This record gives sequence, C-alpha cells and structure tokens, in this order.
Amino acid sequence: FYYGETEKGNKQLPDENTLFEIGSISKTFTATLLAYLAQTQQISLDDSITRYLPDSVAVNPDLQRITLQQLANHTSGLPRMPDNIEATTVDSRNPYAGYTKEHLYSYLKSYKATAPPDTAYLYSNLAFGILGDILSTVYGKPYNEMVQEIICQPLELVNTTASPDPENQYVAKVYNEKGQETPLWTFDAFSAHGSLKSTVSDLLRYTKAHFTLPESDLEHALALTRQFTYFNPPDTDIGLAWHMNVVGDELVYWHNGRTFGSSSYLALAPDRKMAVVVLSNTADPVDSLAVAILKRMLQ
Repeated sequence: FYYGETEKGNKQLPDENTLFEIGSISKTFTATLLAYLAQTQQISLDDSITRYLPDSVAVNPDLQRITLQQLANHTSGLPRMPDNIEATTVDSRNPYAGYTKEHLYSYLKSYKATAPPDTAYLYSNLAFGILGDILSTVYGKPYNEMVQEIICQPLELVNTTASPDPENQYVAKVYNEKGQETPLWTFDAFSAHGSLKSTVSDLLRYTKAHFTLPESDLEHALALTRQFTYFNPPDTDIGLAWHMNVVGDELVYWHNGRTFGSSSYLALAPDRKMAVVVLSNTADPVDSLAVAILKRMLQ
C-alpha cells in the first residue's frame, strides 16, 4: 500500500521502486554480515574486537574485553555516540558525513569504559560503526560492497544500497518533523549503523528469507541473527541486532530506524510467516502504526 507523495506537492505516490532511508534497520544487515563471516568461519562471535584493530588502538585494555557479539547486541558498554563526532560535523542536518576512520580510531585510543561489557543493554550506533569497520577489514571490501555480495545479490534485493545510482534509482525526498526538506544522510566510517536505502518490496523479500529453512551459508547466517544472546528487562530478548518480544502469542523480531527526515519499522513473525514493513520520508516515527498493523495481522 502506498500513500502520500515522494516530494512535497508533486502528487506522485511512492511505489515498489521508490527508495527510502531505512536508518538503523541497516543494523540487521550488518549483523547478517557478522553472522555470515562466523558461519563461514572467518571470525568468531566471541573474538575480542582488538584482534581486528590496529595495534595503536588494540593496546587499550578497555577495548580488549569487548567481543564482536557484544557490539552486535548492544552490550559492549560503548556509548550511543563517540564524544568527538560534533567536532567533525559540517552540516548539523547530516551529522555523520565527516566522521572518518581516523576520527573513530582517535576516539577508541582514549576510550575509558564506565561499566564492564555484558552487564547492561546500551543501544550504540558507535558499536555498529566499529563492527562495520572490522567486518570490512576481515572481508577486504567496503561495507556497501559486502552488503551487495553477501546479501543483496543472493536474495535479489535490487534496490537496497548505501549508494543509490541517481540515473536508475529514485530516493524519495525527506522531510523533518516540521515538514521542511532536509538532506539525505551520508556516511563515512559509520556506514554500518544506518546508511542503507531500500524499498518496501526489497525489505519484504528480505523478511521472506528469514522464513526459509536454512540451507545456504546466508540462510544459516540469517537464522543466527535471530538466536537469543541477551535479556533486556522487562520483556525484550536481543539477538544480533534484532529485538524480540512476544506479541499476542507470537515471537516477533523487529528493528526500527530514524534519520532527520525518514522513519522506518520492520517486524517479522517467522512462525506465522508474517511481516510488516513501514517506510516514510518524514521524521515522524512510524513505530506505533507498524505495531498496530502487525497486531491486526496476527489476530
């Protein structure tokens, strides 16, 4: 179902080929890359992150206790954002554009933990930025190329990318909560936490892959992302990126996303082979709408 306009005033409905920023739903793709490298025995989820960081960073003892899994389930103890990001921001409407790997490593060298890893759930964009950097190092290719090769090509997700082709792919213009147009976010070091754009049809195809009895390495990786790793009171289990809650009698896996001009929500109930995807080109959250649709479907 499609509503609204792709640009304010153009009276043009979005369609199955209209790309939207999906924000932090990108994290589920990043977690899938992690699970794929674990499935193909290129890494272990229990590896210390310092195994894959430069020596100048890896000597920090507060980093040595953090594992790859803890980056992916938000139990690393790392804060939501690094404290040196504001100094790199040129346009406040596009906060991640100037944050490079050099800035990231500079922050990590002096990082001081406030609590041991695995003692609390603390949602962290920073953790997924680090995870994406490590995965690219191990695989030897940039984040978006990994997403294309490992996930999009096998699943035929033709419009899911961090770098849309302006000649062949159309991204809906985005608007803040006041209805003012705002830039699409661009990323450097933090691609893995929120850079992907996608379509309703691609994301529904992505959810269908989660309903498949695992046979391929990718299918096993998708299943691994849904395995329990941590309990966040009062009622949420955490997989790799996924949040899990019981809705009615069904176990539902979900993630949402938000930028300064977009909002998104994806949930799947594998036992019922049901999923809901809601994408919007405004910053107003769509979570409550998506959950209402999901509850109605499950009833």
